[in-house]
Amino acid sequence: MDMVWRTFLCFEAVDYTDEGIRNFWQFISDNRLYHSFLRGDYRVMVAMDGVKTVGMASLRDQNHLSLLFVDGAYHRKGIGRELMQSMFSYLCEEVGALKMSLMAAPCAVGFYRKLGFEEICSQKDYAGIRVTSMEKHFLESLCRSATNPPDGR
Repeated sequence: MDMVWRTFLCFEAVDYTDEGIRNFWQFISDNRLYHSFLRGDYRVMVAMDGVKTVGMASLRDQNHLSLLFVDGAYHRKGIGRELMQSMFSYLCEEVGALKMSLMAAPCAVGFYRKLGFEEICSQKDYAGIRVTSMEKHFLESLCRSATNPPDGR
């Protein structure tokens, strides 16, 4: 979460109130998140450069993207896109989900649009955190073929 916090401060905090910054810190440092991870209720994928974590994506409620952060020094190298593609595959193959939802920070809306997400409501403020609700629907046939390979395995 250190990388998440540093990246948040560099790229997102400018769009948030002091209350929002405090609430984000509380969210990522709270023990509830950690215990959810230990129970298997909070899925996390990371991108590494050697032993350094350079990207992280997480899911809650099975198909809701909770966090997606890439270290600023690694932006525009395809890491965020690759993490999202891995999440899409996981959702189709392991969960059988037909969509993913998320709450996009103002600086990330364009990135998610490029990945096929659509806004489902306009930007809102939740306790000082500005976000836009977005969803991406997966093609049912692709998810079905991912979970049922043609050769019956």
